[in-house]
Amino acid sequence: MAINLRSPSAETREQRLGTITSWDGPASRLANESAFSRGDCGPGCGGKGQRICELESPFSQGSTCSEQIAESQASNVRDAVLVQHSPIGCAAGHINSNAFFRNGLMRRGLAPRNVTGLSSNLIERDMIYGGAEKLRATIKAAVKRHQPKAVFVATSCATGIIGDDVESVVRDCEDELGVPVVAMYCEGFKSKHWSSGFDAIQHGVLRHVVKPKPGPRQDNLVNIIVLWGSDVFTPMLAELGLEANNILTVASVDEIARASEAAASATFCYSVGGYLGAALEEQYGVQEIKAPQPYGFDGTDAWLRALAKATGREERAEAYIAREHARVRPQIERLRERLKGVRGYVAMGAAYAHGVIGVLRELGVEVPGSLVFHHDPVYDSHDVRQDTLGHMIDAYGDVEHFSISNRQPYQFYNLLKRSDPDFIIIRHGGLAGLASRLGVPAIALGDASTAIGYQGMIDLGEEIVDALAQRKFHQDLAGHTSLPYKQWWLDQADPYLLARQNAPQAAGSRV
Repeated sequence: MAINLRSPSAETREQRLGTITSWDGPASRLANESAFSRGDCGPGCGGKGQRICELESPFSQGSTCSEQIAESQASNVRDAVLVQHSPIGCAAGHINSNAFFRNGLMRRGLAPRNVTGLSSNLIERDMIYGGAEKLRATIKAAVKRHQPKAVFVATSCATGIIGDDVESVVRDCEDELGVPVVAMYCEGFKSKHWSSGFDAIQHGVLRHVVKPKPGPRQDNLVNIIVLWGSDVFTPMLAELGLEANNILTVASVDEIARASEAAASATFCYSVGGYLGAALEEQYGVQEIKAPQPYGFDGTDAWLRALAKATGREERAEAYIAREHARVRPQIERLRERLKGVRGYVAMGAAYAHGVIGVLRELGVEVPGSLVFHHDPVYDSHDVRQDTLGHMIDAYGDVEHFSISNRQPYQFYNLLKRSDPDFIIIRHGGLAGLASRLGVPAIALGDASTAIGYQGMIDLGEEIVDALAQRKFHQDLAGHTSLPYKQWWLDQADPYLLARQNAPQAAGSRV
């Protein structure tokens, strides 16, 4: 289904892709129920993602929202300013965003500095009389103080409730001030999963930052849709004679603007980059790379070959692949010996987790279970070559306990007890502390590029070896801490017991 850029806002993932946030079972069953090649849907099925029955829990301990994701992305564009049209409390997310930005700048060899953001600071009176004029004044103040190349405006639950005409305000300000003013419609209650925040900012930059009339196609330029991680793609693409245009986070406005002139777009994670890649292909003919993600030998080989085919560099790619295989295989074999019999657990975003599980199995690590924070039954291209879950199963085997949950600590305890791992790898570190309190070392992947490519297998393997060397510390920690849950819950074997009891067929059977 075509992405509609005439609409001010992106359709939510639940509506567009059939995204779910709660499910439990083997990975192979989830792949069968999804809309790619294994399901009964697939390309040409009508444009909407497969609908998978999900578990509905009556209890939630809270999570992130899509506004926080959009805010963290927009505030990390180097020469832009973020305006949050919200109560001031929503700005609490700046604590994390600022840390991401500073670390991201340093990983790219740039001087660290703080994010630049303002809030319209909505109060009770604004909830009655409206906050549009406060938004207008805040945008003007942002431009006057900071002279940005673009202003990003994030909506919030409060503005969604009162129905402020944000679009009219940003259009007036853009005309008057002469800089792109990008509205991101990311009200927290609009979508049940924060990944919709990626779509909100990408939809906005496609409408107001990316050049609508691009110059000549740059045959050696490739958009790489990334997060804050180290720049592993510039040296990798240089081997093929290509230039990496890393967007959106830690990029400049000009780098984002020239995305429509690139020869191709690729990403390290379709959960993050699928919307932007598909829209650039639809709107500007920038070919989206449709291949397994660049993790492990199998995925990295396929990703490089697809990129080489799109840019006419097959011979250079094959030579690079052969050199890298020869370089890293002896080191991978040594790591496999050290990690033989070790059990790992992966907890992170969906497509990223599929790639990391592949890397662990390349390293000989057993993966009996995994937690992904949501699941997209299909990505925006609806192309089976982007079926990352299916590729993981085909290349590396099934995962018995493959769970979907929106970062619920009470479930995470039971999930870890069920899989009994020797270590976990996690992004969004809020759950890492709980693993430590159970005596399980946690590797928090702050650098999203750690596991990418051939070198990524070695880097991640060495991080695992280091983490396992700290087991005694975590065991001591477990011996001197307690958990805030009742023994009844700690004794339960099923992490989804509350949801299953809440299901219609279980009515009347609650304990």
